[in-house]
Amino acid sequence: MKGFLEDANYSIGLLDEGVNVADVIDNCIYEHTLTGKNGFFIGDLGKLIKQHIHWQNVMAPIKPFYNVKCNSTPGVLELLAALGTGFACSSKTEMALIQELGISPENIIFTNPCKQASQIKYAAKTGVNILTCDNELELKKIARNHPNAKLLLHIATEDINGDEEMNMKFGTTLKNCRHLMECAKELNVQIVGVKFHVSNSCKETQVYKNAISDARCVFDMAEEFGFTMNMLNIGSGFTDYEFDLEKVNHVVSPLLDTYFPEESGVNVIAEAGCYYVSSAFTLAVNIIAKKAVQSAEPLFKKQAESDDQVFMYYVNDGVYGSFASKLSDNLTTVPEVHKKYKEDEPLFASSLLGPSCDELDQIVESCLLPELNVGDWLLFDNMGSGTLGERSAFNDFQRPPVYYIMSIGNWCEMQDAGFTSETLMKNFFFVPSCIQLSSEDRFSIAA
Repeated sequence: MKGFLEDANYSIGLLDEGVNVADVIDNCIYEHTLTGKNGFFIGDLGKLIKQHIHWQNVMAPIKPFYNVKCNSTPGVLELLAALGTGFACSSKTEMALIQELGISPENIIFTNPCKQASQIKYAAKTGVNILTCDNELELKKIARNHPNAKLLLHIATEDINGDEEMNMKFGTTLKNCRHLMECAKELNVQIVGVKFHVSNSCKETQVYKNAISDARCVFDMAEEFGFTMNMLNIGSGFTDYEFDLEKVNHVVSPLLDTYFPEESGVNVIAEAGCYYVSSAFTLAVNIIAKKAVQSAEPLFKKQAESDDQVFMYYVNDGVYGSFASKLSDNLTTVPEVHKKYKEDEPLFASSLLGPSCDELDQIVESCLLPELNVGDWLLFDNMGSGTLGERSAFNDFQRPPVYYIMSIGNWCEMQDAGFTSETLMKNFFFVPSCIQLSSEDRFSIAA
């Protein structure tokens, strides 16, 4: 994943009270249409501030460690650094990105369950000492390449909904923890804590109860081997919905009070990734080709008034670009038509495809849309997580530019909360109520 911090020219538009996100999108679309540019992202960094303040209000004293792989754009990383989060990295590149921000190695954890020896050596060289581990071979690899490593044993959780595939891939059993501790003693490797992961698709509170209880067992087991355990990582199962965070806290907080009270000296952390960035980013793409076909059977019960006519739209981004998570996750993408259309305008069964013409490059299999034309724009909300990583070289796709914004109200919230950053300050510019996107990708007063 190539980082963005090399690009020193990014900027953040500070929106006047008369400007909203829709105004910014309108102006960006106008400019991109004139210049023939591809799609773009709008990143509302104010939402990150709101999410962080909400976390502090609900989840304190659990410290968030941001999952860098979710979104590694510079505005996101520098803002979260200013807010004081830690960072969970899965590669050498991600660790280097965070260290360029001046983040202390103590606030970085190396979470990849299958680490390359060269990357372990890099972590050792740069002082990133906290690593996760779930098997003997990984433990021996770490022992050979990182003499100062401090390990979090990654224990498996049981998804009582039956969707255990991911949990079976990573994480060890309680029985195997004892064996790993014996190995660690022989190899003179420190074990300092426990990590577990609960999928954000799992809504059963019993999973957290079992996981925290199991973690307590591992801590007790560690005392027998003379390990000093001081960290519990409760994973990354957090959505960006406020209610979900409160629901998790309602379960987790009393359990932590019981098993890991404050006087135990255990630092509790969590890997919050999509919680911060998912809802903060909107992706705009435009239609580059269109095909009308006849469907033998309606795709929807409520079929449009079109004799089963179906439209296939090709847009200038796809699963080999910003929709890459469609290939690995159950990403649900709902397009919004940018242009205005009448409420009684007929809707047609439609599908959206990427520009590669590959059979896998399908963004939306079926949806209802008014008839659109080449050049029309579609908007996708909640595109901040898993969309801004490394770009595929397929068909020479280019990464859509990111335009960061923040309202004056959000900026004041940040200042009132005591969060400041000289790096962020130099990137801000004021966006008055009359705006136009300039050729330097900045907003200025319209002539």
